[in-house]
Amino acid sequence: MATDPNAEIDHEGPVTPYRQLAEILRARIARGDWAEGRPIPSENRLVQEYGLARSTVRRAIAVLVEEGAVWTVQGRGTYVGQPPEA
Repeated sequence: MATDPNAEIDHEGPVTPYRQLAEILRARIARGDWAEGRPIPSENRLVQEYGLARSTVRRAIAVLVEEGAVWTVQGRGTYVGQPPEA
């Protein structure tokens, strides 16, 4: 399911907002907005940018983590791609 990286969240649509946000973030990663190993915007920034609850943003990020598109470091942020090997 390809999504326009510039899409807005449709709160009345059939797809849940967290799934919509996950699709938008996935599309922005594919477009190259954030390079491999670089951070995506903070949860707070995404909350403001998309007008969503923090829990919704966290759930969207969790979807991308499960897919392996991003990885997180508590207190540091969420990064594109796979975590570096220790």
